[in-house]
Amino acid sequence: MGGRTYRLTLAYDGTRYRGWQRLPNGALTVQGSVERALSELFGQPIEVSGSGRTDAGVHAEMQVVSFSAPEQAPAALLSRLRRLLPEDIGALSLDYAAERFHARLCATEKTYVYRVWNSELPDVFERRFRVQLPQKLDLAAMRAAAELMVGTHDFKAFCANKQFKKSSVRTLKSLQIETDGAEVRFVLTADGFLYHMVRILVGTLLEIGMGRREIASVEESFASRRRETAGETAPAKGLCLKEVRYD
Repeated sequence: MGGRTYRLTLAYDGTRYRGWQRLPNGALTVQGSVERALSELFGQPIEVSGSGRTDAGVHAEMQVVSFSAPEQAPAALLSRLRRLLPEDIGALSLDYAAERFHARLCATEKTYVYRVWNSELPDVFERRFRVQLPQKLDLAAMRAAAELMVGTHDFKAFCANKQFKKSSVRTLKSLQIETDGAEVRFVLTADGFLYHMVRILVGTLLEIGMGRREIASVEESFASRRRETAGETAPAKGLCLKEVRYD
């Protein structure tokens, strides 16, 4: 049978995984789990590429995956794949893609959502998907700081990879801070994100919201390009890859 390029869309609860990326020691990862299931279905080793490498504990509502494999009917393949995957990884859709389609290289825009439970009340049912922070937050100050972050900047100070050699310039197209009862949501859309960039941006905004950091520190971090000038990295569990867009 001839080979085809497939496009697979996944959702997953990242709580028990060591992140998206396959690890050499056999540690539990999302990519590793998906590749094992696909390899079983096709009867040969299958390697997949994801649109992004979510960290340990980070979730996804829409992770796009590409892979090459022998031709099979996508609908039947999707049904069998759903039965093989663990219950915290869901296969949402599967179809053929253009031969040169690559989930990461062809992506033009991504949206992440970070959720905070801003209350002293126990967060029983959503505790795996949002971070609890009982301190009162100054939303106006956080929104003013968020406006400074939007645009095309060198985000090196907001990247956890100190050995990063490529360009750290990215365009943050929007950063909205929304509220729903006691929940505070940070919605970030960009043409790409650096390692831990979303979590460092959110951590910086939360420090501003708690009065531990000045709004002007955002511009100082951009100017310095030094990681230690930005805020702490917010915990992984509050973060979810919401959407990936393609031309």
